Amino acid sequence: MKINKCIAVLAGDGIGPEIVPAVSNVLEAVGKLGGHSFEFIPAAVGGQAIDDTGWPLPDETLNLAKSSDAVLLGAVGGPKWEGLEYERRPERALLGLREKLGLFANLRPAKLYSELVDASTLKREVIDGIDVLVVRELTGGIYFAKPKGVEETATGHRGFNTEAYTTEEITRIAKVAFDAARKRRKLVHSIDKANVLESSELWRKVVIEVHKDYQDVELRHMYVDNCAMQLVRNPKQFDVIVTTNLFGDILSDEAAMLTGSIGMLPSASVGSLVGMYEPIHGSAPDIAGKDMANPIGMIASGAMMLRYSFDLGKEADMIEGAIQKVLSQGYRTKDIEGPDTKLVGTKEMGNLILQNLS
Repeated sequence: MKINKCIAVLAGDGIGPEIVPAVSNVLEAVGKLGGHSFEFIPAAVGGQAIDDTGWPLPDETLNLAKSSDAVLLGAVGGPKWEGLEYERRPERALLGLREKLGLFANLRPAKLYSELVDASTLKREVIDGIDVLVVRELTGGIYFAKPKGVEETATGHRGFNTEAYTTEEITRIAKVAFDAARKRRKLVHSIDKANVLESSELWRKVVIEVHKDYQDVELRHMYVDNCAMQLVRNPKQFDVIVTTNLFGDILSDEAAMLTGSIGMLPSASVGSLVGMYEPIHGSAPDIAGKDMANPIGMIASGAMMLRYSFDLGKEADMIEGAIQKVLSQGYRTKDIEGPDTKLVGTKEMGNLILQNLS
């Protein structure tokens, strides 16, 4: 079936404006090959939006995101805006989009391309064959719960945040993880800190209750500090990891580096409205404008969009296959460069993936 979809394109800051054209070009080409039509509508977000409007998430951008079929996001943030008050910082746009779009689940795959085994800092026998999916709760926990703030005290100031979760929030993210595991190797590790945190005690209790409806999936529990160690020591033991917003933020970046570069990996944020797709790396202001950024994570995010939002699995496979072909031909951006590889920039890497679509 041929489809016509409207996609909100939020390039953002840093390397965002460099990597987003790469995914747009690839999606347009895949659309033509499959007889589909994609309309890309740009809008300002993050620091770019602050410069234009004074706020990181203008109403115009939010309304576009809500009315679109999916959202592609580049990256937000940079040192230029670090001195702003908290509510006006670029990163608030991400939190606002997640909250307003109801994006409660973040899916972050960490799968190692065989061609990049030597790009990892870990030994080949430790990482070869890893395929981990981190399911991160995205709209609760310490990033959203209140009270929070900074207050004056007799001796200076006191900063505080609140880690809180409800039964409903834990139940829905646990279901996402168990459903994902059913399509994979049927193993879920639930990561918490139940030995010291009451919120984690509830997390573990609710996950165990949800698991009663998924007896075909194995459930294991692990403390977050042990998980951080095990991801480096024996990452192949993991299939699906489900955890809180804060723990997931940290562990997913750690899992990403097992693959050799954080620039390689995509993510999908899904929930009750439209899905949002973005690479897991940041805005990388140190290499912005230098044609050095790795666009593969952004392009792979586009593939996830086709798969999860539009049910275009064949077209998603086409993109992922093109990425694999380019890597097998020896082409690398600076972050994954190795001996006997061919160094290319952002634009050339995007064009090479375009040329290998079939």
